[in-house]
This record gives sequence, C-alpha cells and structure tokens, in this order.
Amino acid sequence: MIRERALPLSREGAEDLAIRALAFLAEEPEELGRFLALAGLGPETLRSAASDPAFLTGVLEYFLESEPLMLVFCARENVRPTLFAAARYLLDGGADA
Repeated sequence: MIRERALPLSREGAEDLAIRALAFLAEEPEELGRFLALAGLGPETLRSAASDPAFLTGVLEYFLESEPLMLVFCARENVRPTLFAAARYLLDGGADA
C-alpha cells in the first residue's frame, strides 16, 4: 500500500501552529505566566506581539524547550511534534520563507 505524502509545511501553516500553541498557553495560566516572564511581556502586550513573526518563533521555541508541554499540545491538537521544529525553521527565515 502506498502512503500519501503530506504537503510540506507552509509559512502560513507555521504561523497557524504558533498561534494555536499560543492559544493553548492562554488556557494554562501558570504556563502563560512563565512564558510571558521569559519573553519579557505583560498580558496587555500579548495581542500586538502575536502579529510579530519573531514572537511566534519564540512561542515555538518555548514548546520545543518543554517536551512534556509540547506532547500534551500535540495529543490534544493531533499534531506531529516534528512540526514544531519545521515551523520554527520556516518562521526564522529558513528555506527562504
């Protein structure tokens, strides 16, 4: 049996993953507080920061540094964990994103 290959992740798909991950953090107050402290942001600046590709890259990096958190998100959202590294690469300018 031949398996279909998934299309490569696009920049838009990478941004969507980061935004979904950020929404997941918003549902976890302790994790969100920790992330905001590490990012040097307050809740009042979160919405405007979310439109910045560098910030979205930071969201993905946060998940990559916390494997248990990433695995919970992946199980809930039915996402392969390897997509986090691919999305981070794209948002950070990889492959002439």
